[in-house]
Amino acid sequence: MGAAQANDAYPSKVVTMLIPFAAGGPTDTVGRLIAQSMTKELGQQVIVENLGGAGGTLAAAKAARATPDGYNIFLHHIGQSTAPSLYRKLSYNASSDFETIGLVTDVPMTIVARGNMPAKNMQEFLAYIKANKDKVTYANAGVGSASHLCGMLFQTAVGIDLITVPYKGTGPAMNDLLGGQVDFMCDQTTNTTSQIKGGKIKGYAVTTKKPVGSLPDLPTLDKAGLPGFEVGVWHGLYAPKGTPKPIIDRLNKALNVALKDPSVIARFAELGTEPVSAELATPAAHRKHLDSEIARWKPIIDKAGQYAD
Repeated sequence: MGAAQANDAYPSKVVTMLIPFAAGGPTDTVGRLIAQSMTKELGQQVIVENLGGAGGTLAAAKAARATPDGYNIFLHHIGQSTAPSLYRKLSYNASSDFETIGLVTDVPMTIVARGNMPAKNMQEFLAYIKANKDKVTYANAGVGSASHLCGMLFQTAVGIDLITVPYKGTGPAMNDLLGGQVDFMCDQTTNTTSQIKGGKIKGYAVTTKKPVGSLPDLPTLDKAGLPGFEVGVWHGLYAPKGTPKPIIDRLNKALNVALKDPSVIARFAELGTEPVSAELATPAAHRKHLDSEIARWKPIIDKAGQYAD
């Protein structure tokens, strides 16, 4: 009876959304948009707490250990499905230690380069990096980041091992790309769209099979020289294992309201993405997608042979 009453009263205080990357990055942007809208639906503030490090695994471990009472939720991207293969030792199980609440969005990625890169299009860019493979530098936001994963796929697709420069987050990597200290990177449209449109960096292609509406001049990699190349950065909302189903249902309802919020839809569009469909914004669909992605990425990571400590 006490548990039922507690569930009925939920939420009665602030809800904390843990995000496994630094403030200002693409995943943080997605999380803050969702948190703001969920606040209105829940009637209690959803605050964002950022805990970066170790490709998102520090925050995931903290989220897995959190009290399963609905006041601790966790937003993560595709890294939730790759960590089991990238990291030899994890203190948590990326699937069984979490309740899935629903998928949020699937963000396209872009191949972008320093503003003074001589190549005019993707074909010229591919020719350039093949001709200069011993000196071209590829930046990423650290092991386990979306840019790291995209970089692994890209290097496998072009058949070249490039000089990789890892950073502690997307912000520092983008700053050095803007300054010309590194040559190129693959990053989410949430982080690159404004820089491309402002002419500060060069955009060559998007990583989705379909063109991106906010970047109509960029071809898909599939059409621009790397047939079959496709990777998107999906995001999902989680709670610790054991969070009561009525609370998960309440959080799922708030998430779905947020995904239909015109202000969220508009802002997502500006960032080159859109909310997932209602069919995907469910705990069951999220669970199925998470487990299938864990299985999908294992052979890719094993083939690349790039692991974290």
